[in-house]
Amino acid sequence: MRARAHRPGRCSECGEPGPGYDRLPAREFEYVPLWGIRVYFLYALRRVQCARCGVKVEAVPWGQGKQTLTRSYMQFLATWARRLSWQEVARFFHTSWEQVFHSVCWQVEWGLAHRDLSGIQALGIDETAWQRGHRYLTVVYQLDAQARRLLWVGEQRTAKTLLKFFRFFGPERTRQLRFICSDLWPPYLKVIAKKAGQALHVLDRFHVALNLNKAVDQVRAEESKELRRQGAGADPNPDTLVPAEAA
Repeated sequence: MRARAHRPGRCSECGEPGPGYDRLPAREFEYVPLWGIRVYFLYALRRVQCARCGVKVEAVPWGQGKQTLTRSYMQFLATWARRLSWQEVARFFHTSWEQVFHSVCWQVEWGLAHRDLSGIQALGIDETAWQRGHRYLTVVYQLDAQARRLLWVGEQRTAKTLLKFFRFFGPERTRQLRFICSDLWPPYLKVIAKKAGQALHVLDRFHVALNLNKAVDQVRAEESKELRRQGAGADPNPDTLVPAEAA
């Protein structure tokens, strides 16, 4: 590939055109394979003299930064990584696990930069175990009828963790919340009451039933213990015994 004649390069930092400075050695950019054949773009990047940023490598529409993969190929790998394991994607398309990893990261970063967080009225807050030894992540997702998606993930399941989400979410969006669903984890309850007290707090029925069963079991255990304390182990009163024939 060659640059068009008399077409100045654009700065990769600010995007403004600038006069040419020099040209780097030719570089390969891997494209989506065709019929199992690996395809590469071969192009010698120009460096431009940007009036704002100084000497910078030009921006190219098919690549980003120092990535050796084209944007189309990174999107291709990231899409397949949603259906297969990263190792399987790398093996099937004759690339490396690291390239699949970088493709997924690029796709996630692009999605985070372009997502719209307006109009969210319902949130779900939960924790999930991700390592042995009671290591948890706090997960916040949108529960509106028109959109159900993951919004934020934080390490641990503490009050400080959930406070970080509300700082990220912002007070204006928080005031628009109408419903929040969570379990009965005390740090979550405390933060939700403090930051989004206007929202209807819905407790998920699984944890409600779980705590109800625990309370019932505790009451049964206490009553059984009390009955044993009152009568168990004492000799029965002979006057109260009933012959088997009479029974």
